[in-house]
Amino acid sequence: MPLDPNLAGLLQFIEQAGYPPVAKSTPEQARAGLRALMVDFRDPSTLPDVGSVTPTTLGQTAVRVYRPDAASHTATIVYFHGGGFVIGDLDTHEGVCRLLCKDTGAVVVSVDYRLAPEHRFPAALDDAYAATQLVAADIESYGGDATRLVVGGDSAGGNLAAVCAQLAHADGIHLAAQLLVYPAVDLLGEYQSRTDNSTGYFLTLDDMRWFAANYMGVADESDPRAVALAGDPRLSPLHAASLEGLAPAVVATAEFDPLRDEGDAYAAALAAAGVSVRHRRFDGLIHGFYGMELISPAVAEASAWINAQLKELIGS
Repeated sequence: MPLDPNLAGLLQFIEQAGYPPVAKSTPEQARAGLRALMVDFRDPSTLPDVGSVTPTTLGQTAVRVYRPDAASHTATIVYFHGGGFVIGDLDTHEGVCRLLCKDTGAVVVSVDYRLAPEHRFPAALDDAYAATQLVAADIESYGGDATRLVVGGDSAGGNLAAVCAQLAHADGIHLAAQLLVYPAVDLLGEYQSRTDNSTGYFLTLDDMRWFAANYMGVADESDPRAVALAGDPRLSPLHAASLEGLAPAVVATAEFDPLRDEGDAYAAALAAAGVSVRHRRFDGLIHGFYGMELISPAVAEASAWINAQLKELIGS
């Protein structure tokens, strides 16, 4: 299917904006570029309405809690933003979390985990799982229903959500679902989508290598330490010894995304392990589409499908 024309226009706009490619940026420049796209160019009046938004902390980690209008005894989604473990924050994913809260009727806890290279692996995971544990232990302060706790995220956040789902299962923490939007699940894997979509579609293969190197604390993926780390299921959840018994999953991937094939592979591996999986590959879309629903009707439809599937799964 051809690239969605609205997203093609966005890619042209980004190219003409003059920001250096992520892989040739400093972390500070890359963070500023994403904020410009997702925050500075956003009209605050277009943000989805929710019942309330409350900044707070979980341990030492800042979080933002989104509550629906009717917030009594509902599901709770612990959400981890994307950004290659290096960029992104609570503000860049404000729209994503508001829409997720509105569409599902769940309380959404957005987690501002530590970023690389200042805080390398496993700092982001440590923060993500600690937040999951703290929410689970104090569920009455959030959605209130201990049977409907969810972890979710996009891209790097999808990685964190997938790993947290595995850790929660091992620790006996019940999860009702996991939401994985174009998740990075095999950091140094070789896939056709990485070749087919290596350039020109927002996330490039060079960007992916830059993110991975920063997160792992290595010069590049040829470093022996990188090879050793990449097989760690806490970094690449597709390498887990077993996926049996994990929470039901909603998995979304995009046609023009270098992460497409590993996300598809993870959905297939979950299903093969007996996990209930709702998986869809969105043709014509790019990495990062979740949160761009105002740009493209096709993206709006995809986001609505993702959130509706999760709502149906958790019965919110």
